[in-house]
Amino acid sequence: MRSIFTTLTLLLSSFYLTSQVLEEVNEPYNIKSILFKGPTEDQFPIIKLGDPIYLEFDDLLANEQDYYYKITHCDYNWEKSDLLKSQYLKGIDNQRITNYENSYSTLQPYSNYQLTIPNDYVKLKVSGNHILEVYNSNNEIQFSRRFVVYQDLVTIGATIKRSRDFNFLNEKQVVQFSINTSNYSVINPKKEVKVTILQNYHWPTAINNIAPQFTLGSQLVYKYDKETSFYGGNEFYNFDTKDLRAPTSAISKISLTDLYNHYLFSNVYRNNREYGYYPDINGDYVIRTLQGTDSSREAEYTKVHFSLPYKEELALDDVYIYGKHNNYVLNENNIMTYNENNGMMEATLTLKQGFYNYKYVIKRKDDSIELNTISGNFHTTENNYTILVYYRLFGNLYDSIIGIGSVNSRNISN
Repeated sequence: MRSIFTTLTLLLSSFYLTSQVLEEVNEPYNIKSILFKGPTEDQFPIIKLGDPIYLEFDDLLANEQDYYYKITHCDYNWEKSDLLKSQYLKGIDNQRITNYENSYSTLQPYSNYQLTIPNDYVKLKVSGNHILEVYNSNNEIQFSRRFVVYQDLVTIGATIKRSRDFNFLNEKQVVQFSINTSNYSVINPKKEVKVTILQNYHWPTAINNIAPQFTLGSQLVYKYDKETSFYGGNEFYNFDTKDLRAPTSAISKISLTDLYNHYLFSNVYRNNREYGYYPDINGDYVIRTLQGTDSSREAEYTKVHFSLPYKEELALDDVYIYGKHNNYVLNENNIMTYNENNGMMEATLTLKQGFYNYKYVIKRKDDSIELNTISGNFHTTENNYTILVYYRLFGNLYDSIIGIGSVNSRNISN
């Protein structure tokens, strides 16, 4: 009896271990400027099966270390799927990244690594959620990033509506959409089809597990209000360091020590101001330099100095600088500290030359995260929404992605 109980315990333990959600691993201090994208400039690869994905990153140790990559296929919930590697990959992963070069005439030396998939060693065979992991020569994971592969089998039509909830009339945006399955056989849509909605490719605020509200012929209709609503947020703050020596509307002064120092103008709170539109790239960033022709190897690293006036709504809680440049992580590298001499919250980040979007977020003592307390929420904010349609027929081993839809809130309507 004891041996049976022990066996069951081990089986259950094994089940729970293999059913864990695979979260992204964030990079150590020496890895910087991770660019991960598909054929477009958006830095979250959502690619059609067969299209390439591109990875680029810098190692500030600049000693030409060996790095290796692995690919894991996941189900809808980002848990490892039941597929064998041979079922989702053609070829072999765990290959060394061989395309790398050292920086050229920069104050901060670094090695720049680049990887393209598919390549001579590996190709993707199926759609669905994937994770790319990068390891060092000691088989220690350095970082990982999610990416999504889809097939174009269904069509999605979507619109953005203003919330009908009077409490959020001026703050929320509602995504309403329909899925046309006329060219793809779906027998039981409520069980076979799952949907994820992303705002600006930001997974922490993704909406999941939405069943169709009703079916109209070959269309699955999702005309919810509360269930598919997002806070509008505000346009991101931004700055551009492509020219090392030129102040801009965002940069107040520049100095040179061991690296260039760019001091940004202090940002203002926008939660109690009227909405004002100015173009952003929805939290993303672009590496670029005017001091060379190859941004990958000739762009400098600079120390960017941020400041925000302290106000009572911050209380004694933590404030972070938040954006795609640090993969929206909250840690000691982007936390702000209070300067008693000038009453400012301040932080300094070492960033590669380029155009950056960022915002300030608050982490309260109860670990809750307030994304928009400082910038405010407005229903008129420009946001991009992506709809991912997953499909799993009963008995299948994995969740495929049979279509994607995209809509922007510029054309929001009542």
